[in-house]
Amino acid sequence: MDIDPLRHRLNELLAADDAARAARYPGPMIARQPIHTVYVPGDRFSADTVSDWGAAAIDALNAYGPLPDFDRYPGLERQVHEKLRTEPIEDLRIDFEDGYGLRPDETEDRDVIAAARALRAATQSPSGGPLALGIRMKSLEGPFRDRGLRTVNLFLESLVASGETTLPAGFRLTLPKVSSVAQVLAMVEACGAFEDGFSLPEGALRFEIQIETPQAVLGEDGTALVARMIHAAGSRCAGLHYGTYDYSASVGIAAAFQSMEHPAADHAKAVMQVAAAGTGVPVSDGSTNMLPVGDAVAVRSGWALHARLVRRSLERGFYQGWDLHPAQLPTRFAATFAFYLDGLPAAVGRLQRYLSRSASGILDEPATAQALAGFLARGLDCGAFGDRDILEVAQAVAPDGLVLDRTLLNQLAKRG
Repeated sequence: MDIDPLRHRLNELLAADDAARAARYPGPMIARQPIHTVYVPGDRFSADTVSDWGAAAIDALNAYGPLPDFDRYPGLERQVHEKLRTEPIEDLRIDFEDGYGLRPDETEDRDVIAAARALRAATQSPSGGPLALGIRMKSLEGPFRDRGLRTVNLFLESLVASGETTLPAGFRLTLPKVSSVAQVLAMVEACGAFEDGFSLPEGALRFEIQIETPQAVLGEDGTALVARMIHAAGSRCAGLHYGTYDYSASVGIAAAFQSMEHPAADHAKAVMQVAAAGTGVPVSDGSTNMLPVGDAVAVRSGWALHARLVRRSLERGFYQGWDLHPAQLPTRFAATFAFYLDGLPAAVGRLQRYLSRSASGILDEPATAQALAGFLARGLDCGAFGDRDILEVAQAVAPDGLVLDRTLLNQLAKRG
């Protein structure tokens, strides 16, 4: 049979579908994803917040450490101290929503202007500020819409007051309590209007969709609205963030049982994860409100819980989460570094054997090789290990194999 006519016919039939899927699902995220987002109330942010959090975290670690993971990896304690000293916050969100509360307009106006000026000062420091940063506005629900827009307007106005025509690198907005696709479309329009109003480049304003209402997970028509929200936002969607406590309360979970590991939370996050798969939109877990504060017993108990939850999220494919207190930073970094260090030998070995077509007890496929490369790339991104560590393991497995450097890993992970 001559299949050329059939081939041409199917190519014709599926051309539009091919193009639509390629546009909607471009593939994995290309840029480095922060491993956490730190939330600071708008009236408590200053140009020194990042360094102050790092210093406070080191003080807590010196007072109540060491952490259990330090015993398993002799160099881990040094790594964590270095991270706290040089990059204690990877992603910073100045909060004018729940962490700030409802205040008179003149009070919030004053705090917004002060926070914007402090953020500009922080990003112009020698360290250059965090990898990502921005503000969480109030929602677009009717009672809060005007205040949310006013906050964004004042913040941007203060940021560009010195004549700047670009935003700080990694800047984004967080839109909370999203409950409809219409709100996402409205936010897209608002971003365009702010860009025009402040002479910002087209596409400069991006926003995260915070999933903390049941309606975002399951719409009235039975569909997962979060998937439609991602595509409605288009290139402006900077991520999906799970809101632990608002979501748990909204589905009727008693306060004592609200947590990141409740089955209701796992269901919502699983829907988010599937909706975002292949879109390049990163997904973030939420927070625990059980803080490591108080006496030594309380701090270590809080650390044990936080470390376990961070590890749990990582194992489930959520590579980012929220931190609400400086004392959570040591466990965020220690648990994250240990996760990647634990998986380093197996990931390198499996990837080397796959690339060299060597026989092994595991039959890996191209998709698994992509996941292995993505794991190693994330470990490099956060500083859990370096290129030399990967090279040493790779040479031990396959001395004549391909060099697993960042370029090759990114290619295999389809990150660039």
